[in-house]
Amino acid sequence: MGIRMPNLPSRFSFSFHHHHHYSLLFPSTFILPKTSTTSSSKKPSTLTMSFSSSSSSPSPSPSISNPKEDSDQHRQLLTQVLKYHNQTKHSFTNYARGPHGLDWANQPNPFRRFDSAPLLPLIHLPTHDQNPSTHEDNPPPLYSSLFCSLPSPKPISISTISQLFYDSLALSAWKTTGFSTWSLRVNPSSGNLHPTESYIIAPPIDSLSNSPFVAHYAPKEHSLELRATIPSGFFPKFFPEGSFLIGFSSIFWREAWKYGERAFRYCNHDVGHAIAAVSMAAAGLGWDVKILEGLGYKDLEKLMGLHKYPEFKIPARAVKGKFSDIEFEHPDCVLVVFPNGVGEFDVNYEKLSSAISEFSELEWKGKPNSLSKEHVCWDIIYRTAEAAKKPLTIRNKFEIDTFGSSKLFSEGSYKGFTVREVVRKRRSAVDMDGVHVMERETFYQMLLHCLPSGCGNGEKQGRQLALPFRVLSWDAEVHAVLFVHRVAGLSKGLYFLVRNEDHFDDLKRATNSDFKWEKPEGCPDDLPLYELARGDCQKLAKRISCHQDIAGDGCFSLGMVAHFEPTLCDKSAWMYPRLFWETGVLGQVLYLEAHAVGISATGIGCYFDDAVHELLGLKGSNYQSLYHFTVGGPVLDKRIMSLPAYPGPGVDA
Repeated sequence: MGIRMPNLPSRFSFSFHHHHHYSLLFPSTFILPKTSTTSSSKKPSTLTMSFSSSSSSPSPSPSISNPKEDSDQHRQLLTQVLKYHNQTKHSFTNYARGPHGLDWANQPNPFRRFDSAPLLPLIHLPTHDQNPSTHEDNPPPLYSSLFCSLPSPKPISISTISQLFYDSLALSAWKTTGFSTWSLRVNPSSGNLHPTESYIIAPPIDSLSNSPFVAHYAPKEHSLELRATIPSGFFPKFFPEGSFLIGFSSIFWREAWKYGERAFRYCNHDVGHAIAAVSMAAAGLGWDVKILEGLGYKDLEKLMGLHKYPEFKIPARAVKGKFSDIEFEHPDCVLVVFPNGVGEFDVNYEKLSSAISEFSELEWKGKPNSLSKEHVCWDIIYRTAEAAKKPLTIRNKFEIDTFGSSKLFSEGSYKGFTVREVVRKRRSAVDMDGVHVMERETFYQMLLHCLPSGCGNGEKQGRQLALPFRVLSWDAEVHAVLFVHRVAGLSKGLYFLVRNEDHFDDLKRATNSDFKWEKPEGCPDDLPLYELARGDCQKLAKRISCHQDIAGDGCFSLGMVAHFEPTLCDKSAWMYPRLFWETGVLGQVLYLEAHAVGISATGIGCYFDDAVHELLGLKGSNYQSLYHFTVGGPVLDKRIMSLPAYPGPGVDA
């Protein structure tokens, strides 16, 4: 991939997509060469690694050590998600199962619409602030300022709700080349396929609805489709004034059309990107956001009206045919958006769930449009989604942590952009130029914004207190192994960012014993970044990211390594998609940081899973790589022309 790719017509797509026709010429050994100079007294370690041919064989079945609910069901669900995870790994000898070419006739429509649901238009906003003097009393916040503190909250209105969607989930541009036209969105998506749908559940809003309502967001129209009106007592009973909910669902077929079995992973990356996109746009309006983690799958289904879809009967194996039911929406999560500084409030999940159960009696408007004529059902995706459904957990306490501010280590790195300017001009680079060199201070500044707890507050990294990670309700489980190619004043080589310091000793024990684990030169005290080994790892980064040049041609690339099987054993199989959400949130920060400092980034979903683990010396499933990323100077494709997002061209992508 570089998984964020436009669906160009087939004659352009060859060099972009990652299907299974590589000649797998692979040297058996990589050596990160010794360097002659070293700033530390310890000899720089070199990395010699041979990739065994067994890197494609699945890891052993889970050894479940005394889970909280030690039940057969817990075991079965866990076995299913681990089976999925191992079966969908790419390796040098074998790619995960997917289509052998793209069925363009059945490319899914990227826009879900509910036919006959009333359309409530939102306000279109200027992309750039043409006249800053109109904001003298209340200038739009700068992107970099949000990490330090949130502005004072704005009231809910048609204007602020329009702004929230415009800066998080709307179209950002149209692109055209030859006979092909496609749209881009503010929230990135694997292959630009956009499996994520979004909903708002809100109290009455002037000029939108006189009663509290549920609506689906239609990005092409930048409008809300009214699905239902809800009881007037719902919001005051459960949430503070000025709150509303945003829900997300996934249509797996959209992603599986191109990526086959691995699509479930990518759909959940996208959920994470969308969660972070909403958190950042909300922060610009002075709103805080938190996932309503206690709610279960059934609650989410009723809350968004997704119980109206017919139940999809999963076939016994992967099969092609007409399955209109496969276009259903799988509910992922619901976020509560509330005014920053509102203080503590509690959510009674038991009573909330009982109030939501009455939503199934509401009158739901609109019928979902059809996305493709024919489909391929990759059955393992649906079995895994079934295993990862979260039940209602009424013991979940809803907590609002104090805002963890992040330090501005190198304010000069940012170009004075507002939040809107950064989020709306974010693009996925198709190629990196292979020459851009990043300043070391800029590199450290970006990584400081990747920390879950903020910094400079004496907090050990782990609890998710900083923007946008504070939206998540669990401690950080995702770390990053970095391949540094071109950062001025920093040796090329392999580095590790520890995002939960409780895992530090375990990580050190679990990885290659030759690694140095030393703080690099000039590294801020509160940035837990460690140098592991020196040497040029451009070729290495490319090869383990499915031979993609983009992973070696940036300033740095990285693999996100999650604390994996112990987390699933401890919490349950429903944590599986959430680990991907966390990587998506982190990926969104990397995207925005890259654009805020004037360069670009791309998420990479195609990489050789076990080769990454072998490189680090990791055995078993305690840690697993879940997402790759590259950051650097982009190469612009001059064949592709940009058009404004609204009003876009008269034709669909």
